[in-house]
Amino acid sequence: MRADLLPGLLIPFVGTTGGAACVLFMKRTLGRRVQRALTGFASGVMVAASIWSLLIPAMEQSGGLGRLAFLPAVIGFGIGMAFLLLLDSVTPHLHMNAERAEGPRSSLTRTTMMVLAVTLHNIPEGMAVGVVYAGLLSGTAEISSGGALALALGIAIQNFPEGAIISMPLHAEGTSKGRAFFYGTLSGAVEPVGTALMVLLSARLVPAMPYLLSFAAGAMLYVVVEELIPEMSEGEHSNIGVVLFAIGFMLMMALDVALG
Repeated sequence: MRADLLPGLLIPFVGTTGGAACVLFMKRTLGRRVQRALTGFASGVMVAASIWSLLIPAMEQSGGLGRLAFLPAVIGFGIGMAFLLLLDSVTPHLHMNAERAEGPRSSLTRTTMMVLAVTLHNIPEGMAVGVVYAGLLSGTAEISSGGALALALGIAIQNFPEGAIISMPLHAEGTSKGRAFFYGTLSGAVEPVGTALMVLLSARLVPAMPYLLSFAAGAMLYVVVEELIPEMSEGEHSNIGVVLFAIGFMLMMALDVALG
């Protein structure tokens, strides 16, 4: 495997693991304002990544279609949204601070369904990194190693608070620190798997690259709108989530432009 592919496989997962490890060193659970701030930050990173790292490259790669260059991006984006909607409907899962699970009825434990909720969240992120690195590997998708690294770093940065957001509340509900760390880490394991799968299929993915990039963008923005923004805005009105959203957005935008 090429050395420049390793960051795509490892960096995002390291971010999740590092965040989950907070439960091993911090004694208190995350306050509601802190959770809002971290969720807002993750939302900003994901929105910026969807635009600069996925949708814009998808349209640039479709430049030969002239005024219809937007078409593959629109189609892929819609399919990505529909795919996450389907997963959301058929998988029993429990969002943070929610009392009732979503999806079909299940006898799964509360802890398992919380992990499944974050795992669903991480599927499009793994696909996004994988598609970008598949384009880099093919050498025909006008994707630079710096741009691919920027996306991997951005996903890792927003994975850090996600790992903490799942491991620390689990410990606060009675799960041991070791098990809470394990579950937090496990929730991010789907990302390197998805990335590796996309990279292995890179030769076959080149013709569909604009569709796949926008597919990943649609899936990521589904997660932001359906899950993260409601969690960021839940309860008493607060601007902390909005401020951190802006910071996350600007950071990811700067990374993509500077490294890409």
